[in-house]
Amino acid sequence: NTPMAVLFSLPLSTLRPRTTLRPLATLARAAPIVPAIKLPHGLTHQTPLVESLPLSAATGCQVLLKMDALQPSGSFKDRGMAYMCAALQSRGVTDLISSSGGNAGLAASAAGRKLGMRVRVVVPTTTKPIMIEKMRAHGAEVEVHGANWNAADELARELVGASGGAAAYVPPYDDPLLWEGHSSIIDEIAAAGVRPDAIVVSVGGGGLLCGVLRGLQRHGWSETTVLTAETDGAACFAKALAAGEPVTLAGITSVATSLGALSASSTAVQMARDDQPTEAYTVSDAEAVGACASLLDDHRVLVEPACGAALALAYSPRQREALRRFETVVVVVCGGGGVTHEILSQWKADLL
Repeated sequence: NTPMAVLFSLPLSTLRPRTTLRPLATLARAAPIVPAIKLPHGLTHQTPLVESLPLSAATGCQVLLKMDALQPSGSFKDRGMAYMCAALQSRGVTDLISSSGGNAGLAASAAGRKLGMRVRVVVPTTTKPIMIEKMRAHGAEVEVHGANWNAADELARELVGASGGAAAYVPPYDDPLLWEGHSSIIDEIAAAGVRPDAIVVSVGGGGLLCGVLRGLQRHGWSETTVLTAETDGAACFAKALAAGEPVTLAGITSVATSLGALSASSTAVQMARDDQPTEAYTVSDAEAVGACASLLDDHRVLVEPACGAALALAYSPRQREALRRFETVVVVVCGGGGVTHEILSQWKADLL
C-alpha cells in the first residue's frame, strides 16, 4: 500500500487531466446581472478565485479555489460577522455576546474592534489557546466554558438574558444576517465570470452552507450541485441530510474542532434537502490533514482541518471520484485561524 503521505504529495508530472484546462474567461455563461450583497466597507476582502493546476490535473476537471482563508481574521466567517455586526450597530447595539468554537468568535472580535463595539465571546475548552489569544488581541473579553460549543452557547445566551437588553446575541452560524453576508461568496464567483457545475463547502453548523445556498438561489443557479464535506467524527450534517431532519451527535471525535457543532442548522438541512442538488460526504481526519498539507505545498496557504475536509474531496484519491463528472468545480477554502506550521506538523506526525 502507498503511504498516506505519498498519496498527498504526488508530483504534478505524474497527474494528467482528462480534458484541456480552459482559461477562466471561457467559463462565463450568459446570465442576468444580480445585485450583489453589500458588505460593510473595510471589514472584509474580496478574495481571489485561483485555478489549481495540481487539483485540476488530479481530478480531470477544472478546480478553482475561492481563497477565503485570506479574509482579515483568516476565515470566511468575516463575511457574515461583518454584515451582522454592522446591521446590529445600525439598530443602536453597542455590546455583542457571541459563542464560538473559535473562528466565529475571532471574526466577531475583528469586526467589533473595527466598528468600536464591545465584544464578549464564550468558547469551550476545546478552543485552542492561539484562538483565544487572537480574540483578546482584538480587545474581546473571552470566557472558557463547557466541553463543546453547545455548552458555551448556553452560557452566552444566559449572559445576554442577564444583560437586560443591553447586549445582543451573535450566534456563530444560525442567523439569516450571517447567511446573507456569507452569500457574497457567490456574488464574487459570479463577478469573476464563473458559473460552476459544482461547489464544495465544509459544514460545521451550516452557516457557510446556508449562505452558499442563498447565493446560488439568488443568482438562479439551480443546477449547480453542492458537495458538503465533514470529518467522520463531526458529521452532523451528513447524518441530518440522510435522516431528512437535524440529528444531534453524542460528541465530537475529530481533530477538526471548528466543525464542532453537535447538530446542524435546520434551515441548512431543509434548503439542501428541498431547494438545491446537495450531496454530503465525510472524510477521515487523515484525509483532511493531508489536504491541508498539500494546499500549503501547492498554494502556500495554511488552513485548519475543518477547511481540509472540503479540500480532501479533491486531494484524496479515495474521495476525488465525486468530482470527475463535473467540468468546473469551485472549492471554498474557508480557512481557519487555529493553525500554525507547528500545529500542522504535529497533526501530520499523529495522522499521516
